[in-house]
Amino acid sequence: MPTWTVGDITVHRIDEIPLPPPTGSWLLPEATPDVVTRVDWLRPDFADPEGVLRLDSQSFALETGGLRVLVDTGIGNGKPRAGSAWNDLRTDYLDRLTAAGFAPDTVDLVVLTHLHTDHVGWNTRGQDGAWVPTFPHARYLVSRAEREYWAGCAMDEPRRQMFRDSVDPVEDAGLLTQVDVPAEGVDIAPGLRLLPTPGHTPGHVAVQLADAGESALITGDCVHHPVQLAHPAIGSCVDVDPALAESTRRRLLDSLADTGTLVLGTHFAPPTAGRVTRQGEAFRLEPVSPVTAFRN
Repeated sequence: MPTWTVGDITVHRIDEIPLPPPTGSWLLPEATPDVVTRVDWLRPDFADPEGVLRLDSQSFALETGGLRVLVDTGIGNGKPRAGSAWNDLRTDYLDRLTAAGFAPDTVDLVVLTHLHTDHVGWNTRGQDGAWVPTFPHARYLVSRAEREYWAGCAMDEPRRQMFRDSVDPVEDAGLLTQVDVPAEGVDIAPGLRLLPTPGHTPGHVAVQLADAGESALITGDCVHHPVQLAHPAIGSCVDVDPALAESTRRRLLDSLADTGTLVLGTHFAPPTAGRVTRQGEAFRLEPVSPVTAFRN
C-alpha cells in the first residue's frame, strides 16, 4: 500500500487494476511508439522499451482536518460496460481501501474530479439487486459545472448506463453535493482545495493538498500520462474540448514546474508520483518513490 507524505497528511494509493496495454494508443493516439521511445526518461517506469504506455486505475485516500477523504473511485465491480477490459470487474479494491484504514463506512468525503466511467465506479456497489452508495456516510463532491454539463448532454446508452448505476443512486440518496469552483479554486477542507482544470470535461477539477509548507496535486485526467509533460500538445481522444484541455495542461504544468510540488497521477503507473521540472520548452517528471510500500 504505497503512501506519500505532504506535511502531516499521508496520501495512500489505492490500486484497482493496471489498464491493458492497448489503452495508451487508444487514449492518447498521438503518443505513437516513435514519439514515446524518444522520451528516454519515460523508461522503465511509464513506458516499455517498445514505446507502449503504462497506465493504471487507482484512487487516493487521505485524512485532513478530521475528514477521511477519497479522491475518485475507479471503475467498480460488476458494472456492465461496453469495453471488455472494464466490464463486470471483480477486484479486491474495497479490501485494499479497508487495509489502508479507510473502511467504506468511515469515509467522510468523496471528491470526484469528473464524471467519467473510470472515476465514479466505486461510488456504488451491488446489494440485493440494486446499486447503493458504497460510502453511506460520505458527501460526494463534484463541480457544479460538471454535473450541469452532463445533465444537459445527449448521452449514448453506455454513458446513460454509467449514470444509472454509479451517479444517480448517489444523487437519489441525497449524497451528491455540487460545488462552485471559481478560477482561483475553492477550499473544501483544511489543506484541501479544488482547482478548475477544464477541457477534458467542462467541469473537471484537480485536487490540491497543502500542509506545513508542503504541497501536492492529484491530477485527475487533466494529465493522463507523463508523456504529456514532454509533449503537452498530446491530448486524449475523449477530451470534450481538446484546445482547452491543452491550454489548461500547459498552464498547470507551468505553475507546477520547479516548485517542489508532489504530483500524483490518477492514471500514472508506479511510482505514480513525481515533481515537475522544466526541460527546454516542455517538462519532465522526476519520480518520487513512496515513503512506505507494504503488502499484508
